[in-house]
Amino acid sequence: MVHMFIFGLGYTASRIAAAVRAAGGRVEATGSAGDIVFNDPDAVHGALAQASHVLSSVPPADGSDPVLDRYGSALAEKRLLYLSSTGVYGDAQGAWVDEASPTGHGRRSARAQCDARWLEAGASVFRLPGIYGPGRSPLDRVREGRAHRIEMPNQVFSRIHVNDIVRGIMAGLGAPPGAYNLADDLPASHNRVTEEACRLLGRTPPPLQSMDEAGLSPMARGFYAENRRVANGKAKRVLGWRPAYPDYRSGLRALMQTN
Repeated sequence: MVHMFIFGLGYTASRIAAAVRAAGGRVEATGSAGDIVFNDPDAVHGALAQASHVLSSVPPADGSDPVLDRYGSALAEKRLLYLSSTGVYGDAQGAWVDEASPTGHGRRSARAQCDARWLEAGASVFRLPGIYGPGRSPLDRVREGRAHRIEMPNQVFSRIHVNDIVRGIMAGLGAPPGAYNLADDLPASHNRVTEEACRLLGRTPPPLQSMDEAGLSPMARGFYAENRRVANGKAKRVLGWRPAYPDYRSGLRALMQTN
């Protein structure tokens, strides 16, 4: 039976926890929805001592990894899993990247360093692109009037439905350590995804704008500064994983049926 300790029970990790419990496993976690306080070392060490698997979804803080910094010595002989980002690959000018592609040269240098540290610790590192799902999707942005289209004809990115992340993690519970990209099969521009969401909702797509006209935040501007397609072949080969939502169209259609 899997006994998982999760650092950071957020949007994605809470769904992983539900899947582990549904499979008969046990879960303890830190985070706003968790039952353990991260800054309570006695409670954390006590829970870690019982855990078979440890998953971290905690992002870098102050340029370092808070989980490894504080509790790394207690993770020996545990099955480790880490939710990373495909941002570690940086800008590929629209080319495909896979797990053998270089990392650490993009805007997310701290994330790349944490990614490398978890790999060195023997973890399965799941590199995730843009995550969407219930309550957090292009459909919600269109409904709320927050959708935009930016005039960047060659910009493309990959994405992943949150349920497909959960399926990938469950498939990887006993898999060999290493990096795994979990992404859908059809990288596409942000504009195409927004246009599909508008079509499904019967809305007129927002006008094309420059980044200045759209008033994008520095974080959003950083997103548009990188352009890549993420290959998922290793996860398919090694984990036996296939995305249930292989493209944004199928993912958005499924969300329309559940909302």
